[in-house]
Order: sequence, then C-alpha cells, then structure tokens
Amino acid sequence: MLGIIGKKLGMTQIFNAEGQPIAVTVVEASPATVMDLKTQERDGYTAIKIAQAPAKEKHLTRADVGQFKKSGIAPSRQVMEFRLDDLSDWEIGKQYDVGIFSDEKKVTVIGVSKGRGFAGTIKRHKFHRGPSAHGSRNVRAPGSLGAHSYPARVFPGKKLPGHHGVDQKTVKNLEIIRVDVESGLIFIKGAVPGATNGKVIVRKQNG
Repeated sequence: MLGIIGKKLGMTQIFNAEGQPIAVTVVEASPATVMDLKTQERDGYTAIKIAQAPAKEKHLTRADVGQFKKSGIAPSRQVMEFRLDDLSDWEIGKQYDVGIFSDEKKVTVIGVSKGRGFAGTIKRHKFHRGPSAHGSRNVRAPGSLGAHSYPARVFPGKKLPGHHGVDQKTVKNLEIIRVDVESGLIFIKGAVPGATNGKVIVRKQNG
C-alpha cells in the first residue's frame, strides 16, 4: 500500500465543526521522490522505491550514493519500498506529498514503541498482583513457573521480566482528522506508536 515516511511531532487538539476538541497526533512528512520501480519481470514483485529527507553524500555509503546517481535524484537519508499492484502512474523522479491522504478516512501507522528498560511481569505482561496482606512477600513477584524435578528448567518463551519496548508496532484503522499539504502535516486520531520525534510510516489502508 502507498505510504510516506514521517516524524511524530507530538500531540495537540483541534476542534471539529461542533466545537468539540479532538486529541490528535501530528506527523510531519517531507515530499517523497520515486527513485526506482520494481517490476514483476525483473524483481519478482511490483513496488515503488522512494527517497525522502535530503542528505550529503559523505553521510551515505558508496553503494547508496551509486543508487542515487543511477536514478538521477539527490541523495536522501530515508529510503523505503511500497508494494503496488499497478505502476502505470509512476515513473522515476515523480514526487508526492501528504496530499495522498486528503481523501483517506483511515490509515495504518508503523513505528517503534517507546523503550521502557528492564520491566517486571506486571508492567511488561499485565500480570495480576499477588496478595499484599498478612506478610505476603509475593506482591509483584512472577509466582510459580510450573517447573518440578522434571524438566528442572524454565522453558524458553515464558512470560518473565526483561527488556520492554523498542518493538516495531503496526496500528491499523487510525482516523485522519486533517491534512495540511502546505506544511506537510497529518493530524491523526488514535494511538500512533513511538516517541516524540521518532520515525513513523503512514500507509494507506487500501490502494
């Protein structure tokens, strides 16, 4: 599905026609340039490869610089592919911006969740607390792991304390409230994953 790479600026509120405030997340996205077309005959699938955010050649690898020179477009920091069924409307060098979402009601947003460090089972896996009265020492402990003399070990994959967050999350059916094409801003209602100033990918639901 067609999409664009953006930066999560943070949250604000805007008012609808009835004067009611709506909490929204603001995503900023610069125009994207098509740098390559992936075809079924050559690559085995159809997609467009886009580039965003201009960069200096010294900040890129030689291989990346070679790809940009081959495409004839300016070097960029962000490169991504979006699979499309029909490439007839696309060509190398074509640009598009957040205006592609002007007629959209819902979008899918992909981002990396906030890092929460080393977390216990209650915060990480939503475990229930243990009894807290009469001298209990099992208030926030994980509890029994179910192991006995056999197998005498903890099976991999058990829900235990550990590193929490910094996972790629995909959230579907987020509502677009407003699109500001001139400023390159998308106002989205819903749980946009990631921290402020983090990179997110906003993608159409269909088409």
